[in-house]
Amino acid sequence: MKTGNTKRFALTAVIAAVAFAMLTGCSKSEAGTVSTDGSTSMEEVIGVLGEAFMEENKNITFTYNPTGSGSGIQAVQEGRCDIGLSSRSLKDDEKAGGLTETVLAYDGIAVIVNNENAVNDLDLDTIAKIYKGEITNWSEVGGNDTQIVLIGREAGSGTRDGFESITGTEDECQYRQELTSTGDVITTVSQNPDAIGYASLSAVSDSIKALTVGGVAPNEATVKDGSYVIQRPFVLVTKNDTKLSAAAQKFFDFATSADAVELISSAGVVAAK
Repeated sequence: MKTGNTKRFALTAVIAAVAFAMLTGCSKSEAGTVSTDGSTSMEEVIGVLGEAFMEENKNITFTYNPTGSGSGIQAVQEGRCDIGLSSRSLKDDEKAGGLTETVLAYDGIAVIVNNENAVNDLDLDTIAKIYKGEITNWSEVGGNDTQIVLIGREAGSGTRDGFESITGTEDECQYRQELTSTGDVITTVSQNPDAIGYASLSAVSDSIKALTVGGVAPNEATVKDGSYVIQRPFVLVTKNDTKLSAAAQKFFDFATSADAVELISSAGVVAAK
């Protein structure tokens, strides 16, 4: 993960580049608002993008409502926000219902344990067996003789959907707790030496340990080259029959432009461009 100083440097550099482009090729900023709603896993990248966007568009107010992917998709479908945020691909019925996805970035889903846990690596098959309740004690995978406590996200979470689809555990996970945000999962695992959970790589901190999966560490490079297998897209969701406002279109264009690549990278994820 990158340090805060690195993130601030990248943010400053990109803001300067955007400012130069605007001074040389753009007219005065338009007034307006941009409302986004959805994935809690996208908080860091959307926060960085929103901050840079407002820095260069003083008359536009940008908001982010961290409700979860399913809620964000529903919000844009019902017209309650400009752009939905999802940490999973849209389902066929959602696309058929008039929604379009634009992949902003790719994010690894880290499998996390307490820092006191002796286990450092699990392969994908073993992770699946743990979550399906076929392996129930840490001693079966090289840890202490204690019961494994399974932590996951709530139904509708993009992180849960991504994790379960990749591990092949849909509708089979034997969760002890189902939590409503990435932060809650990290906090719970950090406080329980027997817990295992999953969280957006961009949110992982020193308070917990991210396992290697099949010997591959979760980081920007392994997500980018595909060697880290537990990864998913970060998606901007829009409605086909509803034209974005001028302000919302301006943010959408900025977020998906080359100018945003360094910002996205500074947030710990891999830009789709």
